[in-house]
Amino acid sequence: MLRRTLILAAAALALSACGQGGEKAADGSAPLIVGATAVPHAEILEFLKPTLAAQGFPIDIKVFNDYVQPNTQLAEKRIDANYFQTKPYLDEFNAARGADLITIAGVHVEPLGAYSRRHASLAALPDGADVALPNDASSIGRSLILLQTAGLIRLKDPVNPLQSLRDIAENPKNLRFRELESATLPRVLDQVDMAVINTNYALDAGLKPRADALTLEGGDSPYVNYLVARPDNQTDPRLQALATALRSQAVKDFIASKYDGAVVPAA
Repeated sequence: MLRRTLILAAAALALSACGQGGEKAADGSAPLIVGATAVPHAEILEFLKPTLAAQGFPIDIKVFNDYVQPNTQLAEKRIDANYFQTKPYLDEFNAARGADLITIAGVHVEPLGAYSRRHASLAALPDGADVALPNDASSIGRSLILLQTAGLIRLKDPVNPLQSLRDIAENPKNLRFRELESATLPRVLDQVDMAVINTNYALDAGLKPRADALTLEGGDSPYVNYLVARPDNQTDPRLQALATALRSQAVKDFIASKYDGAVVPAA
């Protein structure tokens, strides 16, 4: 009976350990669990996976199709790091959720674009056109700055990254804005006159930003995508190895060859 009790206790401890993200094994070989959206983040991580494994730093990639769960699960220690977001989005999440997630390394920029299947140019947008925007605060501000740069609207503060629709000072085409979940924007492209779409979702939907976007951020966009972790694991050797690999020339070359300018390595 005592032996059976000890076995059950050991099994319970093993299951408990499995639920705590990629807690490092005694020999240091436990994979680092990294959350990412599918394109381009998970693709870049997959490219690095063999190199990191050869260095003794294996990673497991957990793919998400939204922007909330990768941060929620990181804060809850269900994953060890994530790679999908900009600093303004991270700051907004931390403030809203009382979290303290931190950036580890800036990797790339995904120039934001506006797309349409109804109109061939911005000039062709009709008065009162329906325009869909991503609904998180950092992406709304970024989208509005993009539309201002394109000459469609004028904002009260042209550089504030956290603009809202209330900050539109002039809207000469009387554009009608709809705020939708970022991941749904490619799916509603046939239902609106134009949609501003994050590049990872645009690529995932088969859009080619350089060819298909009616307007696109320049390569000097400040919206860098970061590898993100927690204060308690920021010095983990596995995390540091991943950060170094993500900033390597090999990754810069991979991004340049695979994404044709739709994704740009960070400076």
